[in-house]
Amino acid sequence: MIQIRNALNQICYQMKDDNFKPDLIMGINRGGCIPGIYLSHKLNVPHEPLDIRLRDHKSEPDSVNLMNAVAENKKVLIIDDINDTGSTFNYIYELFGNIKTVKYASLIHNAPSEFDKLNYWCYTINKDIHPCWIVYPWEEWQ
Repeated sequence: MIQIRNALNQICYQMKDDNFKPDLIMGINRGGCIPGIYLSHKLNVPHEPLDIRLRDHKSEPDSVNLMNAVAENKKVLIIDDINDTGSTFNYIYELFGNIKTVKYASLIHNAPSEFDKLNYWCYTINKDIHPCWIVYPWEEWQ
């Protein structure tokens, strides 16, 4: 948990340096919800899940709450546990384009990811060189 707390603190420092304080934090379901809730408490900002699960889920992605936040001109931080292939972040970015009020964060950035617009992250890995599967504390129930 110390590495996760460190990653979240680094993201907060980066946002402060960038002069970005979100009005809403949206954790990408499922892996981004726990970091999103932690940041929500730390920054005293509301959290909502963003139900976009492209890898292992059959249901349609649901971005209605993000559409509403963008329509209300809210500053939104979208967070996930890892920017792995970049497909989820790219999906969101393609829906909303380059909206300056929407920023992207992850605890871990995989350098070969196809999403190159990540604003904030702490750790960088390269799964092409060192293939690995990151197991977070909230996934250890299996």
